[in-house]
Amino acid sequence: MNSTTLRWLGALALALAGLGQAQAGIPIEHWTHPSGAAIYLVQSPALPMVDVQIDFDAGDRRDPASQAGLASVTAGMISKGLRPASAQARTGAAGAGTYDSALDENALGEAWADLGASFGAGASSDRMSFSLRSLSFPDLLARAAELASRQLAEPSFPPEVWVRERQRLGASLREANTRPATVAGRNFQALVFGQHPYGYEMTEATLARIEVADMRALHARTLLPCRAKLSVVGALSRQQADALATQLMGRLPSGPCPSLPPVPEVQALAQAVEKNIPFDSAQAHVLIGQPGFKRNDPDFFPLLVGNYTLGGGGFVSRLTSEVREKRGLSYSVYSYFAPGLHAGAWTLGLQTRPDQATQAVQVARQVVASFVAQGPSQEELQAAKDNLIGGFALRVDSNRKLLDNVANIAWHGLPLNYLDSWTEQVARVSVADVRAAFARKLQPDRMATVVVGGKP
Repeated sequence: MNSTTLRWLGALALALAGLGQAQAGIPIEHWTHPSGAAIYLVQSPALPMVDVQIDFDAGDRRDPASQAGLASVTAGMISKGLRPASAQARTGAAGAGTYDSALDENALGEAWADLGASFGAGASSDRMSFSLRSLSFPDLLARAAELASRQLAEPSFPPEVWVRERQRLGASLREANTRPATVAGRNFQALVFGQHPYGYEMTEATLARIEVADMRALHARTLLPCRAKLSVVGALSRQQADALATQLMGRLPSGPCPSLPPVPEVQALAQAVEKNIPFDSAQAHVLIGQPGFKRNDPDFFPLLVGNYTLGGGGFVSRLTSEVREKRGLSYSVYSYFAPGLHAGAWTLGLQTRPDQATQAVQVARQVVASFVAQGPSQEELQAAKDNLIGGFALRVDSNRKLLDNVANIAWHGLPLNYLDSWTEQVARVSVADVRAAFARKLQPDRMATVVVGGKP
């Protein structure tokens, strides 16, 4: 048993001991690093662990329509190898020089395993995100940060690996197209978002147009320290977190920070639109919805509470009561908002027998129209608030969940006391607030409907 394993076991023992500890508040420190990166820190000294998330404005919304999927495949290729470190990037910081040679994907994976740490990359609609998890012991963390800085700044994007990955992704897309849920989701996104990048879908055709040169260009254009939102949760002081940021950002290009071109806003639907797609399946898949709202919208809390009553509260929601319990049209029915930098979709989803699809759609629409017009009852509102407030602790009961929340605050420019005031914000929501917010955001007579299922 090596020293890293022993340290992990010690950290696990401390984690188990700390599970029952409650936090009275979650203070978030924020400052701008000399590189231009915005740092958000929550000191959590109970465990010798550090979780870091680094976000850049390099998500799917930056994809050209003809190369939909470029951000996602670029993030995926980040882990496929490192080119030799540039002499200019070697700073002499702690851990520097340990991983200066070229590494293929196997050697890179082994290096992370030897550290007992992890590093990952992914792209969502709005951002490209990088995550680092390591023990906070100075020797291990310095080496993990050095390897992470290399992976951030000097991926090799090996062409032969991209040939293999493109074939794998193409096969995955072909398989996904055999599933009715995938077909429904792709058509729904296209109807709701039209020509906005939120509606783009990666296809075999768009994959064929993506070359390694495109990935390198996206990486060079968007991954600059001045655009980074760096969220840190763990056993680090502010000074140590700043030093960690110096190491993580040290190999990325410094200097001017040109503005990225603006992305157009999502347009509201001008009229109702419906698409029925025959599909040989036992169940019809139904999606109904429209553009919703941005994450920093002041209506966020009334919409959160109201949607819990409408379709977000599982078996206690109004949609479940009307569609499932009273009429037996579906085992599960739900609704949710997905806000982002632009107005993400509000989605209502259900599955039903193909011969019941028309009735299920009609009932679901009626429930939505009634809720938008009248809002929840006082009893429904109180039940929703009690459930949301009672479950808040589960949103921040681990470093990973807390990091997700801090990164959300950083990315969307939310107040630093957002988590501390969350339950108060929910408690203040009234029936009138919900009714007004839903009237502003949802238009039941101008929604997109997609039905994918067997012939009735």
